[in-house]
Amino acid sequence: MKLYYITLNNTDEARQIGRVLLEQKLAVCVNWFPITCAYNWEGEITEEAEVVLIVKTQDGYGAEIEQVIRQHISYTNFIAEISPTAINSGFLSWLNAEVKTYE
Repeated sequence: MKLYYITLNNTDEARQIGRVLLEQKLAVCVNWFPITCAYNWEGEITEEAEVVLIVKTQDGYGAEIEQVIRQHISYTNFIAEISPTAINSGFLSWLNAEVKTYE
C-alpha cells in the first residue's frame, strides 16, 4: 500500500482530482483538508492557505496519479509517496478488492 500526500490550492481541486482517481480505480479512498503553509520566498516568510489531498492506493500507481494531477493543475506542487509500515486488515482487504495490484 502507498499513501500520497499532495498539496493543492483549494478544495475544488482536491475534490476534482480525488473523484477522477476514484473513478479510474487509482485509489480506494481520498481525504482532503485545509492547512496553512509557511515558507521562505524571495527572502520573505510567506503564509497562505493550502489543501492537502491524501490518496490511499496500491504500490506502483505514482506516475498515473501524477498524470491525473497535471491534467487539473499547471503549477508546481508537492507530491510525496509514503509507505505505511502497518495497515489494519479490514482496510487492506477493502483496498485489495477495489484497486487491482499494479503490474
